[in-house]
Amino acid sequence: MTELTKTLELKLVEPNAHKRRKLRETRQAYQQALQEAFDAGCTTQTEANDIVVEYDLSGYAKNALKQYVPQLTTTYNAGELHDDHPVRFTNEGLRLDHKAENAIEWYVKIPHHEDYHLWMPAQPNPDQRDWLEALNAGDAEMGESRLFERDGTWYLHVTATRNVEEQSEASAEERTPIGVDIGEASLVTVCHRDEHGSPTAPELWADEGKTVRRLRKTYFTATRRLQERGSERLPESYGEDLWAQIDDILHTVTREVIEYAESSENPVLVLEDLTYIRESMDYGEYMNRRLHGWGFAKLHAQIQYKAIEKGIPVEVVNPRNTSKECHACSEVGYRPRQATFKCTNDDCWVGEYQADVNGAINIADRYRSGESHPRKHTSGNDSAADGASLTGPQDTHADADTQQPTRGPNAS
Repeated sequence: MTELTKTLELKLVEPNAHKRRKLRETRQAYQQALQEAFDAGCTTQTEANDIVVEYDLSGYAKNALKQYVPQLTTTYNAGELHDDHPVRFTNEGLRLDHKAENAIEWYVKIPHHEDYHLWMPAQPNPDQRDWLEALNAGDAEMGESRLFERDGTWYLHVTATRNVEEQSEASAEERTPIGVDIGEASLVTVCHRDEHGSPTAPELWADEGKTVRRLRKTYFTATRRLQERGSERLPESYGEDLWAQIDDILHTVTREVIEYAESSENPVLVLEDLTYIRESMDYGEYMNRRLHGWGFAKLHAQIQYKAIEKGIPVEVVNPRNTSKECHACSEVGYRPRQATFKCTNDDCWVGEYQADVNGAINIADRYRSGESHPRKHTSGNDSAADGASLTGPQDTHADADTQQPTRGPNAS
């Protein structure tokens, strides 16, 4: 096992005037406490505690200060402080919350002082989404975090650590490429070719796809009916329960995908590249539904971080026509039904084939042809929300007028 540590960056999304004021109050108090403890030459946590205890800060910020100031004076031999130090919090200070139904999915709780904290919507660095998924699922350990402002925008840097298996040294030719097709009918489909080149051991999570569709329909039908009656939103507990059920399904399926990969020799998981899907290609209604309907990128991220933990490499390929080409003859066919692919080449033995399995084989084959490249996330809205008006977690001790709603992409 290898222990990896990474600093994750989250951008706080458009905090209102109340929250900006609280963030600046926290920063001002922290920097004053830091300067006083540094000027006093504190070399132990006890000495630093005698100073910082008087400041209006959370215990998480005070504890971080007590650890940091002695390092400045005894380890780094700092002669003076920079003008703008980030606010540090110990590892227990922050709390993440994931609202898959919201236009902005991620929220972070930031301590202000002992009895007051702020819930803030946050946009993660898209290249680090798999790490954030691991941290939220408890598969990575949170370390110290730092709050700072840059060019008028507030950011959090959060340290995350997790153990991963070391990847084998197998060459690309020695790898077994496993194509991963993410869809709606079958939530995920995986397949690879055997040593003779024949498609083998396909596995489809079709029942899970049905369940996710049913849960989403339940949620959005209830939301639409409430909106038609003039109600603002569903009770928060109702939505949380439905989306928690969906999250459980996604985690179960992605764990089973990794178990499937582990059953092959020198596996490499091959996924479709979100860069092309989001920015470069127009796939029409079908791909738009796949990508935005319930969290295409969420499944993508979970498969990636769980593969990394097991030492399984992940590659991505251009997804153009993976659902339309025949895996046997490369003829561009069509899908008369959602789950059926039809090859239009009369000389091809395929005729009709399971569409998602056909797509998974095509994805795997693009790795064999040398078209793949290492995994990479892209930015964008991966929300499962269809324009619903939704609200994130609420601050403690905050008046109703200061709460910050987070609305769906089509809300006015």
